[in-house]
Amino acid sequence: MSERRTIHTGRNLPVALAVGVALGGLVVLTLLTVKVTFLILVAALVGAGLWELSTALASKQVKLPLIPVAAGGAAMVAVAYHWGALPAMAALVVTFIAILVWRLPAGTDGFVRDITAGAFAVLYLPTIAATVALMLAEPDGQYRVLLFVILTVCCDSGGYFAGILFGRHPMAPAISPKKTWEGLAGSAIFCLAAGGVGMTLMLHGSWWSGLILGAGATAAAVLGDLVESTIKRELETKDMSSILPGHGGALDRLDSLLMVAPVSWLLMSVFLPTR
Repeated sequence: MSERRTIHTGRNLPVALAVGVALGGLVVLTLLTVKVTFLILVAALVGAGLWELSTALASKQVKLPLIPVAAGGAAMVAVAYHWGALPAMAALVVTFIAILVWRLPAGTDGFVRDITAGAFAVLYLPTIAATVALMLAEPDGQYRVLLFVILTVCCDSGGYFAGILFGRHPMAPAISPKKTWEGLAGSAIFCLAAGGVGMTLMLHGSWWSGLILGAGATAAAVLGDLVESTIKRELETKDMSSILPGHGGALDRLDSLLMVAPVSWLLMSVFLPTR
């Protein structure tokens, strides 16, 4: 007699689906109308993520220099879109100097701890968001970014449904107990298919480069999820906030996107002509 398996999703699926569709609609609307407006959506999500990270770190007596990180991060994204990678790197250096200057008046107690947190925050969120701006700045940038988002969604969705339906073998139980090797297989299948089809139809690239893109996106998305799970375990929190009903916080939705973005930008730069 076969054992019945009860599936627990751990979230309110109707609410999560509605919020996901709304966010997806915003992404498509901004990208396919006036694409620069997509950067406003990116800035809003990154700003929310920085606020969540600052609040979570405060529970561990870490004071994130939020103002210079947020202001410098916004400048990095704008500079990357208008002038490219090297000026964005210069903006990153200036942002780090601003973090040091901002923190100095508070004295020596916790100085290294706080500026280290600031450096991590600016690298983890705004710097990676700048790679999205670099993709968007290309003549076909809206389709590059749309494909990157599709890859991430396919990876998350494939892993989620394969995991709850077939998951038996934990992949990293000490970090994310619900993540399984079967889920990883589902992520890979969905992501490879999306990469091959998307690169061919949306960007007129080769199918094999799309498969490489899909494989890179799979690895990056899984890494992003594990990294954020590790951060949350260190900070002893389940969700970074509750601003996105059914999903948690902005960081809970950005985790995979944050890692897939630079990988997608790099591989698309290699396989596709740039401006």
